[in-house]
Amino acid sequence: MDDVCEVVRVEGGIVVGHDGSKCAQEALVWAGRLARRADLELHVVRAWAMMTAPQPASWTPGYVPPLPEWEKAVHDELSAHVKAAGLDPAVRVTCHVVHKAPAQGLMTAAEGANLLVMGARGRGGFRGLLLGSVSDQLVHHSPCPVTVVRTGATGREIEAAGGSAVAE
Repeated sequence: MDDVCEVVRVEGGIVVGHDGSKCAQEALVWAGRLARRADLELHVVRAWAMMTAPQPASWTPGYVPPLPEWEKAVHDELSAHVKAAGLDPAVRVTCHVVHKAPAQGLMTAAEGANLLVMGARGRGGFRGLLLGSVSDQLVHHSPCPVTVVRTGATGREIEAAGGSAVAE
């Protein structure tokens, strides 16, 4: 990775935001089931900053690695989450990491998407809230339809449904 990505643009498909949280992982599984059923591409997007990114392997006290190494660490962690989700091999998955505030990065990625999927809660500190701040912003300002996946959702209801709920 030579350049640090600051914008992700997709053309169609499902964009799912992932911040490494349990709720984001559940949203990924849910979106993966819908992508398989609707035969859509799945774009897994992680918007990050140095404060929220996993540390690169080259990080040591007193040494701050260059941004491309941070981006690689984020991409590697995101790829591990996708692998752990156990998605159907037929699902076409692309991982994207974007060095931008989460709401901004996901909103830009969602401009060309059929659907944006988010977990209800992320890594934020206010656990009592029903909806995290990023999910709340995207529900109100997303350029495409949004599905917020609550904790405990499995996506099995998608397989039981006769049709697809994805906007054309």
